[in-house]
Amino acid sequence: MAGDLSLIVNDIPIKTDHFVAGFVEHTVCGMIEALKDAGKINNLTLIVDGDRVMIDLNGAPLQTNVFAGKIIKSTIVGMLVNLKGVTDIKKVSIIIDK
Repeated sequence: MAGDLSLIVNDIPIKTDHFVAGFVEHTVCGMIEALKDAGKINNLTLIVDGDRVMIDLNGAPLQTNVFAGKIIKSTIVGMLVNLKGVTDIKKVSIIIDK
């Protein structure tokens, strides 16, 4: 079941339709669930700010290594740069509540 998704790029909220919201949610959750010690996702805040990737999973920070952080950042930027009105991504916030 899909949760609620909030997407903010460069401090501007991005409106998404059902398909885009579901695609972003499933992609992001799949990456996070694949990380060691992640467990089940109830709520997730993922912030990409420059080269930093910060993950708050179920109210606790989840650490990643440099390699995983780069994969997460590249995947998210690659998805979102194709959305209408999104250019020159510097900061992304994705909030998912299931």
